Amino acid sequence: MHLQKLEDNELIHLYLSGNSVGLEILVRRHQKKVFGYLMNLVKDYDLANDLFQETFIKVINTFQSGTYKDQGKFINWVVRIAHNIAIDYFRKQKISPKIENKEEFDFLKYVALVEPNIEDCIITEQIYVELRKSILFLSKEQQEVLILRHYNNMSFKEIAEHLNVNINTALGRMRYALINLRKIIEDKNIVLTH
Repeated sequence: MHLQKLEDNELIHLYLSGNSVGLEILVRRHQKKVFGYLMNLVKDYDLANDLFQETFIKVINTFQSGTYKDQGKFINWVVRIAHNIAIDYFRKQKISPKIENKEEFDFLKYVALVEPNIEDCIITEQIYVELRKSILFLSKEQQEVLILRHYNNMSFKEIAEHLNVNINTALGRMRYALINLRKIIEDKNIVLTH
């Protein structure tokens, strides 16, 4: 049997039955995506590596505690864990530069907060890079709402429940995230079309 050909859920069951190779294959299979996601968030190789390790420690702890529930794609679950660990890190650091705002600007109609497809041109990739860098200048609360909404496709109701805030707070944070992002984009002279 070629273990590399097993589906994620089969590898999980292999690991849970005592074969650590199942976990090794899972980590190798998804390392690039999870690490890439963390790098996009934190823009620091060593920090992303630390958060990556922490993510998979949490995955292992969840497996070993018997609380893992096979609900949908394994990789989506791992990316959610990585996201939450990164947000927790930002909260502990309390890095929140203040930026004055102007009128609202919906940059999201120009570009989504996901990795571009292979077919996208180099110019489009540069737009993504500049936007992801710009997002780091938002307060952590604003970053969090923006990422949950546009990367994880969560509704504002889900975001409010996830963050334990009321829905108006979630909406307000999103509004200010967009206002502040517009200011950053204008200040850096980023062109969002090509």
